[in-house]
Amino acid sequence: MSLILTEAELIELTGYKIATMQINELRRQGFYRARMGRRGVVLERGHYDAIVAGQDAAPVAKKINLPSLRLA
Repeated sequence: MSLILTEAELIELTGYKIATMQINELRRQGFYRARMGRRGVVLERGHYDAIVAGQDAAPVAKKINLPSLRLA
């Protein structure tokens, strides 16, 4: 078993052969770490396993607390 999903696994997971369509579908399914590589889509198996198990969630964007900042 490799560290990244194979092309066949990505096609089975997304239903698409075109890389941009695969990325869009993976992001829709919650795989926020899916990236474009030199040879197509790269999705780490560890991230896939965590998302499927419901353990990994997208990072929450930090909010800036403007009232606490002092103006110079």
